[in-house]
Amino acid sequence: MEGRDIGTVVFPLAQVKIFLDAAPEVRGLRRFVQVDQVDPVVQAGGQHGSPPARQPDEVIRDLRARDERDRNRADSPLKPALDAILLDSTRMTLEETVLAAEAIVAAKLDQLNSQFGGGGVGPGR
Repeated sequence: MEGRDIGTVVFPLAQVKIFLDAAPEVRGLRRFVQVDQVDPVVQAGGQHGSPPARQPDEVIRDLRARDERDRNRADSPLKPALDAILLDSTRMTLEETVLAAEAIVAAKLDQLNSQFGGGGVGPGR
């Protein structure tokens, strides 16, 4: 489950919380590429072969503005839960990020299993 307030509002009692982050420039470029790959016609302003409707610097600027709004909103502001593990994916590929998240979950489940005598916390237990 992912979202900007999942660990603090939606599932505050989750056993494992990961706050996934990356530098705004990296997130903005990833978003730009993602939109371009998902729907190149939309990204091209509705015509094949046209330049993208928005340039990467615009996507980054919009993302920073959204982050600022979300961090400062009164209702469920963007912030990691106190018990969340920060995963900074700035210098990671998608595959490396998934592996890191899986390792965090596995380590937490192992910790819980040893804490509770191997009582079967987690997948396959």
